[in-house]
Amino acid sequence: MASNKAARDGEKTNIDKVNAELVTLTYGTMVAQLCSDFNNKYSEVNKQLDKMGYNIGMRLIEDFFAKSGMQRCSNFRETAETISKIGFKIFLNITPAVTNWSADNKTFSLIFDENPLADFVELPNDGRAQDELWFSNIFCGVLRGALEMVQMQVEAHYVSDVLRGNDTTEMRVTLLRYMEDEMPPDDE
Repeated sequence: MASNKAARDGEKTNIDKVNAELVTLTYGTMVAQLCSDFNNKYSEVNKQLDKMGYNIGMRLIEDFFAKSGMQRCSNFRETAETISKIGFKIFLNITPAVTNWSADNKTFSLIFDENPLADFVELPNDGRAQDELWFSNIFCGVLRGALEMVQMQVEAHYVSDVLRGNDTTEMRVTLLRYMEDEMPPDDE
């Protein structure tokens, strides 16, 4: 009986790995298609990735609450830790470090030791992608969309990425304001 459970656990691990690789390859193909569609205007590709992420985040927050059993966080520091240790862990099986808090506790960094979207990726070698394309910009939009659904308007952007030759991948997240109970803006 135990050997059957071990075999099922091994199959689940293999299936999860295949699913993760499929998502990675599919995402890479989508980014390549956006680059083609926008004639390598990387600022527009970044906007489109953010927009897609925003729409995903608006829906993903409900799944997050259902899977985690979490209640709303009491402050922005708790929100940051929850995003890192629970949100990214549930959906991507990674745990970026929360660091570099601003003095007013309204801005922090997420440092990614690993990024499953960036596996198997090389940026285009056109002399511009290394400086202009934020390959994983969809994550910034996901955070914006999810946090707006819990009445936090944030700005999120990358400041470094190993795909660009930097030592780390770092995203900065800034709390702009707490929103009153209002309908989210019709971003798209």
